[in-house]
Amino acid sequence: MRARTFTESGRRAQIVRAAIAVIAEAGYLKASFSRIAKHAGLSSTGMISYHFAGKDDLLKACVTEIEEITGAFMQPRIDAAVGHVAQLRAYVEANVELVGEHPAEVKALIDLVKNAGSQSDAVNGRLALFEEHFRTGQAAGVFGSFDPRTAAVSFTAGLDAVVATAAAAGTGPAELTRIGRELADLYVRATAPESAGGST
Repeated sequence: MRARTFTESGRRAQIVRAAIAVIAEAGYLKASFSRIAKHAGLSSTGMISYHFAGKDDLLKACVTEIEEITGAFMQPRIDAAVGHVAQLRAYVEANVELVGEHPAEVKALIDLVKNAGSQSDAVNGRLALFEEHFRTGQAAGVFGSFDPRTAAVSFTAGLDAVVATAAAAGTGPAELTRIGRELADLYVRATAPESAGGST
């Protein structure tokens, strides 16, 4: 397979950005090649077909792009947090605040997961990461006694619901910070050892 030229890579990225914007605005079901081409300023849909094998191929590229964007925003905050509890808090707060920083990407991803079945591997991978985080935290004595898998499913589902609600409402940055902090407090209290008395 030949390497893409600089121009081809730039055009491909332009199409992906346009697709994300269209999905965020109109939804996956209405994200036709013609609508994406118009948003990208292309004269025809042929350029999209040249760069992508089909809609599924384009959507995979969109998910990859969104994952890179969200990772660049969230990961530094998670990495800077010391300890299992602080990392849990950082993940939750960063995930909620992501809505204000990258609203189009968040809306597009929510719609892709809901309607296109995209990111199933990523969703399962995130559940596994949460589960492992809870297991190692329990082994370290910083989390209480609970089933890590059940907690991982419950926490990710709750977090996703909060993020989806905030994205749909167009919640502002200050309110997102408050919501993220409150949700993180709730998760920290719920996972705390009984001897901690529910403190944060």
